[in-house]
Amino acid sequence: MSRTFAPRIRSNFAFAAALFARQLAASFALRGAFWMSAVLMLVNDLFFFSTWWILLHRFEDVGGWRLRDMMCLYSVTCLGFGSCVIVAGGIHDLSRRIDDGDLDGLLTQPKSLLVQALGSRTSASGWGDVLAGVGLLALSGTVHWANLPALVVAAACALTVCVSVGIAAHSLAFWFGRTQTLSRALWEFTLMFSMYPPALFGTGIRFVLFTLLPAGLTAYLPVQLVREPSWRTLLLATGGAALYAAFALWLFARGLRRYASGNRFTRS
Repeated sequence: MSRTFAPRIRSNFAFAAALFARQLAASFALRGAFWMSAVLMLVNDLFFFSTWWILLHRFEDVGGWRLRDMMCLYSVTCLGFGSCVIVAGGIHDLSRRIDDGDLDGLLTQPKSLLVQALGSRTSASGWGDVLAGVGLLALSGTVHWANLPALVVAAACALTVCVSVGIAAHSLAFWFGRTQTLSRALWEFTLMFSMYPPALFGTGIRFVLFTLLPAGLTAYLPVQLVREPSWRTLLLATGGAALYAAFALWLFARGLRRYASGNRFTRS
């Protein structure tokens, strides 16, 4: 099995890259719509962050978090979420496709069903998120050559957890049917909490933010890795992202066993 596992992984990565390139070319074909979506999202992100800008200029810090720290937090969140909807835009309607039986055509393909489902779309608005993240990160003054590897790892962890949260949330459709509203709410709540400093929350809520709504894995640990790099934070950030990704893949695979076809599920 070990001899076939590595080639299968490489094959799926190559397929995902080709699928992304095709979807990006199709999206960029409508250049007006592409740039409008990206610019509007960029303006939306900057407008939202202006609230923190005004607040922290007035009070200097919130729970020990200063303006540059909030810039870093918001940047990593934007990079993770933006990259997620760029490379895995199909996550938006995954639960609907599960409930409607739209996975039938993908089951007959030799490549990973999940890769096909997630890579079937790309969202131009994600580029606006990425631009906002890069811009705020540059303004924060936290980026320099010494911590550039930590920043790359942090962005990769944020992307991994963001995709994993989407997979786990939308996999609920295998058991509960039409859960698109609930699934998207869980995903968006995680994004929303990722944009607030953890110092604002008590112990109980922080526990939730590292489990059910893993904002801690999406943003807090990756940001800590950029702010104060250490081997402990590196292990926590990468280990947490890997564990949540494994959980999401397990949940999807378990749910896929219940998937029958055309809006039918076998209850066992």
